[in-house]
Amino acid sequence: MTPPPLGRMTPYGVEHITVLILIVLCSVALVLWARRTDPAQVDRALRGAGWVLLLNAALWTLWGFMPWAWNLNESLPLHFSDALRFLLPLAMILRRPWMIVVACYWGLTLNMQSVLTPDLNYFVWVPLEFFQYWISHGSGVVVPVVLIWGLGYRPTWRGYGFSYAATLGWAALAFTVNMTVGTNYAYLNRAPAGPSILDLMGPWPQYLLVEAAVIAIGWALLTLPFVLLDRRQGTPATGTGGLMRRAARAPAGGLPTPASQEAPDRTGPGSVGDAKAPAAQSSSST
Repeated sequence: MTPPPLGRMTPYGVEHITVLILIVLCSVALVLWARRTDPAQVDRALRGAGWVLLLNAALWTLWGFMPWAWNLNESLPLHFSDALRFLLPLAMILRRPWMIVVACYWGLTLNMQSVLTPDLNYFVWVPLEFFQYWISHGSGVVVPVVLIWGLGYRPTWRGYGFSYAATLGWAALAFTVNMTVGTNYAYLNRAPAGPSILDLMGPWPQYLLVEAAVIAIGWALLTLPFVLLDRRQGTPATGTGGLMRRAARAPAGGLPTPASQEAPDRTGPGSVGDAKAPAAQSSSST
């Protein structure tokens, strides 16, 4: 039996506003830091932070399966934010193009619904649940901002299509589980109890179709400026499948950092570093 919640965070209360301000400040500060800091140092810091976030994600998921915290409607990692909790640190560590593009699209759009209109109920320990909610959703905004505007990772139209297909696939999985056990992961079977963006899209199931269309159009508008900019600058697609490009960094007050001077991505086949291998092999072995 699902225990009643201990309480609920008030949207746009003091705690919510404070966290929103921190997310904005952290995003700006870390973008400036990434642009002005030695690429190798940024690379090490990003991977280290990724390992911390990945460990935290694993422990928090395990916590949800403990007897004192188990809640069928909350504990299964089937929300998009639950998947992002693992996908984002893996993208920070491994730098696989498909991980980066999906994490960036989800973090800056789907995740934003939980940031701007949070549906946070407390069940066991309020401070821990508050912290975990905002570590997950806050990093889901900050890290994609740093990856795109700090480090120059940018999606292509292929990355857009891959990410949209991955979104439909995860939605199908969550919807199937919801229909089977009566849950509402990813809010695919009914709108959240509190106010949300979905309220503007009509009743269920209409809002699912509207949401799918809004995501497709919104992601296209997000992708278009990057594609046009990369075409003008001649930035080549990188990694297997051409899902993304990585522009040369342009530190504030300095000259762009050539791709050859960027910190290497030690990740093997399918990584961002693959695009640099052919050029390097023309003169020496990597």
